[in-house]
Amino acid sequence: MRAGIALLSILALYPLAHSQEVEITSEPMHHQVLQNNDVRVFKVEIPAHGATQLHRHHHDYFFVALAPATISSEVPGKPPVMLKIQQGEVHFAEGNFAHIAKNLSDQSFPHVTVELLKDAEIHENSPPKWDEERALHVHMNGTQDVLFVKDGVRVSDFQLQPGGMVHNQHHPGPRLIVAVSDLDIRSSVAGKSTPIQLKSGEVKWLAGGTTDMLMNAGKNPARWITLEFH
Repeated sequence: MRAGIALLSILALYPLAHSQEVEITSEPMHHQVLQNNDVRVFKVEIPAHGATQLHRHHHDYFFVALAPATISSEVPGKPPVMLKIQQGEVHFAEGNFAHIAKNLSDQSFPHVTVELLKDAEIHENSPPKWDEERALHVHMNGTQDVLFVKDGVRVSDFQLQPGGMVHNQHHPGPRLIVAVSDLDIRSSVAGKSTPIQLKSGEVKWLAGGTTDMLMNAGKNPARWITLEFH
């Protein structure tokens, strides 16, 4: 009986072990939407009870969940890792591995993957420290939850009610905005107002060296994730 169970376990792992590995850029569910010197960003959607191909992550990366899901990350030769994820959660993983991501939920799992292209450089030379690595700031009709710092990148979860504002934040380096909800916000820098209108899952790269005010100009609550770089 035990021999039979062991054989079934081996057979269950056989398809994974013999899957053909592809680069992340060749994985059909990963759609590249942005690349610059710092990041490469993919919009990903795994259908209900679907799975990606076995694909390789050469770089450290974040992923931002756009919907709740239960997923299984399966690395050849290792036990599956199960994650139950809520909308807006941000996860970090060190690169240099290949896996299959399975969606165990009854609904699709859209998310945004952000690769850090300078991770090797960061590992060799420690980046500057942030003044805050975990905090909760209350703004006008909204909040900023500073979640964590990884590879020198600070991750924050912003939520603003209609008309809510984030006043005069200085950004020494560039930052990436990932829209969790649809966004209709206005960025005011030195008296000049610029609209930022994004659908859920869209991203925007903003230059550093600015001090701005953000306002939710829409009729609905706005939520986005910001990745800040030095």
